[in-house]
Amino acid sequence: MIDPKRHSEHRGGIESFLRSIPGFRGYLEKDYRQESDHLLRQWMADRLQRSKRPLDAAMTALIEAGRIDQLTVWERLKNRLDALILRFRGAVRGYNGFFDFVRVNEELLDQVYQHDQILAQGVDKLAGAIEQTAGSGDVSETTVRQWLGQVEELDRAFTKRGEMLNGLSSS
Repeated sequence: MIDPKRHSEHRGGIESFLRSIPGFRGYLEKDYRQESDHLLRQWMADRLQRSKRPLDAAMTALIEAGRIDQLTVWERLKNRLDALILRFRGAVRGYNGFFDFVRVNEELLDQVYQHDQILAQGVDKLAGAIEQTAGSGDVSETTVRQWLGQVEELDRAFTKRGEMLNGLSSS
């Protein structure tokens, strides 16, 4: 998983020089945060996308077994996964103009990083469960509904993350 606090370990000589220019360091730090955010969201979207392969295989197995009546909840799960993947991929990076000196509340940023870690773990846990179980061929509707609930929880967590970044969260 991406650790947004470790970007500074990979900087080159030119970047180290640029960081010494007054005001430029904040610009670089903001750019790092935005890139880390983008990489994390892409990782989560990719992780969920990979989990859809066994989901598709399980749905195909249901059709071949003539159990078409069970497809409704599977389709809802797949649609919700698609929507969440689109949310992760489509979130705006934000503007980072050179003279945009926005002070960052480091405490809030740490809370966002902590929230991101929990969100990414939730994505990985759900994707792993789908990959392990969906391929087995016989998945109960209860299990699929649980996965659907987990997708909805992840969606709410992503919304809360946006609220935190906008300073709207009460936490």
